[in-house]
Amino acid sequence: MFSSSKLKAIDFYRKIPRDLTEASLSGAGLSIIAAFAMVFLFGMELNSYLSVATSTTVVVDRSKNGEHLRIDFNVSFPNLSCEFLSVDVHDVLGTVRQNLTRTVRKYPIDSNMNRVGQDVHVGHLPTIRNHGDHHGDEELAEGVGEGAVELGVDNFDTYAHEFPILLVNFYAGWCSWSQRLKPSWEKAAQIIHERYHPDDDGRIMLGKVDCAEARNQLLCRSHHIQGYPSIRVFRKGQDVRDAQGRHDHDSYYGERDTDSLVAFAETLVPVPTGAGTLALEDKSENNSTVKRSAPKSGGCRVEGFAMVKKVPGSIIIAARSTSHSFDAAKTNMSHYVQSFSFGRKLSYTLAKEVYRVYPLLDGVEETLTGHMYTSPHENITFDHYLQAVKTEVISLKSSKDFKLLEEYNFVAHSAELQTADVPVAKFQYELSPMQVLVSETPKSFSHFITNVCAIIGGVFTVAGIIDSMLHSAIRMVKKVELGKQY
Repeated sequence: MFSSSKLKAIDFYRKIPRDLTEASLSGAGLSIIAAFAMVFLFGMELNSYLSVATSTTVVVDRSKNGEHLRIDFNVSFPNLSCEFLSVDVHDVLGTVRQNLTRTVRKYPIDSNMNRVGQDVHVGHLPTIRNHGDHHGDEELAEGVGEGAVELGVDNFDTYAHEFPILLVNFYAGWCSWSQRLKPSWEKAAQIIHERYHPDDDGRIMLGKVDCAEARNQLLCRSHHIQGYPSIRVFRKGQDVRDAQGRHDHDSYYGERDTDSLVAFAETLVPVPTGAGTLALEDKSENNSTVKRSAPKSGGCRVEGFAMVKKVPGSIIIAARSTSHSFDAAKTNMSHYVQSFSFGRKLSYTLAKEVYRVYPLLDGVEETLTGHMYTSPHENITFDHYLQAVKTEVISLKSSKDFKLLEEYNFVAHSAELQTADVPVAKFQYELSPMQVLVSETPKSFSHFITNVCAIIGGVFTVAGIIDSMLHSAIRMVKKVELGKQY
């Protein structure tokens, strides 16, 4: 057992009897200042300990193989109808998906890009197998007479109001699909003319409009004809029908051989109801393979998202059909980008947490959003090249959703290209192989205690040194004064 005297021998803090110490005003003042300094520095250290440090590093993208990325978009095309608008996805691995419909919605808009109706559920255009009676039979085409009445801006309204049903083929002479349709259309017109002669019956008439002629271009534009051939149904001068609140054009997309055309035309023939009146009964309403609605408006807003592989690729918005032709000189791809973003959308709470951890992301505006891209002249393709970088934020919040948050930022470079093909709007994207990793790292409690001890001991030591210097200086001054007295 150690005796008390031996324990006292290892005392680091040997005491000086109080009677041997001397208090001074300078020491008291310095002690007060030192105490305030200790409290202030302790508060600063406590605040630093309670705040979470953030570390930012650039690392290789840690995405898993085969992982997909969501791309959201909202783009308005004031001069492209929803009837033929198609959203396609391509990538460098050979993936090709055309006309996305499950995750994309289309809304008709006017020239001011205001919505004028409900969303358009047009889906995929029907596949037409018979584009005529005998493909490649030029003799048959030459032998068929002109059965359909030639319509134009001068007589269109007259015929449209004269006949209860007017079936019109809007075509272009240069269009190969129009040329293949012509023999069967003329032949079908002859058959309908014989069965429902205007002088004896007059319930239906088949006509045609050459949209390639300059005098008819305004007429075709007023009916929003963008693909050739387009077959429209006019009932008592109108081709717009009200289908569950949607005011759309009544169009035919079925087979183009004579028998199919005649069969469809006869489903439209109104039924006499007596007293010289006719009932316009649509007997083809349930036949979705031959007829559907075309949007009334000439513009379209497309919004939705696409799930793509994390490799370079492109989203292409274009007028597309396997059985229609488009005039490149009249296809205007001017568009307004309402929004375009990569990655899943974060809720307000999650976004707020991301910006709290990494404030540099807050207020960053994408270069595409809110911009209008106008075609200065004909045949203009818009090409947007997007370089995206992923930022991963690791938060210390206890909630599972806060553990790992992803945010994408991108830079866009846009160009206008003149081409002989039908123009498109292309959004090419490339993801950076590197990513920014932002993580919160809490400070160690042991470091906090160490720093507090360093603050107290350091201030106490420095104050002691200053007090000793002041006390020595005062004694020296007193000695000098005493020496002068003697």
